[in-house]
Amino acid sequence: MLVLHEGPSYPADLAERIGVSRQSLSNHLACLRGCGLVVGEPEGRRTRYELADPSLGTALDELLRVVLAVDPACCRPDAEGDCR
Repeated sequence: MLVLHEGPSYPADLAERIGVSRQSLSNHLACLRGCGLVVGEPEGRRTRYELADPSLGTALDELLRVVLAVDPACCRPDAEGDCR
């Protein structure tokens, strides 16, 4: 879900970016969609996913700050300084 905070994306792109199988990612997206955290917008034969509400991005930022305060080693920044 952190990747979707950066902007909408397609399941195949998300799976590749975070290094999981498409099936695993599809299962996670279905769960997040069922909880109302993400929405899928059909675009032709593909579906683009995004956060259901922009305020979820703020909540994710705050949650990440708490996690990093407890265990800074749990998130290593990439070349751009973003945690993955």
